Amino acid sequence: MLHTDKLDVIEVVNKLFVFTDSRSWDKIQSEVFAEDVYFDMSSLGGEISMMTSKQICELWNEGFKRIDSVNHLAGNYIVNINNDKAVVFAYATATHYKESASNGKTREFVGTYDIELILLDNGWRINKFKYNLKFMTGNQTLT
Repeated sequence: MLHTDKLDVIEVVNKLFVFTDSRSWDKIQSEVFAEDVYFDMSSLGGEISMMTSKQICELWNEGFKRIDSVNHLAGNYIVNINNDKAVVFAYATATHYKESASNGKTREFVGTYDIELILLDNGWRINKFKYNLKFMTGNQTLT
């Protein structure tokens, strides 16, 4: 099988979404994020900051506690690699589902990601994460 850095980089980005959906926070910390990550979800009202991978996972875990299921679909990857740095652009949707919501059981986020990775001794890891919301649909508060 052909093994390339580009495939390795895309695999890490796919793991970000799959492990988030399964709430595999330990795998995100060990296989996806670098220890410190430039984290920007300001398009959703969040702060731009440097965070540890543990802090990001704690933030997401808390945010998903009242949601029954999360499903990310990502694609249209554009990957540029320069030595030990990679830049990935991706489209993605995230659907959140809550069975007990009475005003609609789902909400969907549609947007793009700007993700940067660095090559470490243990492989490619995300060290910059920016989400760019285009629009939301559905029951935005899941109430």
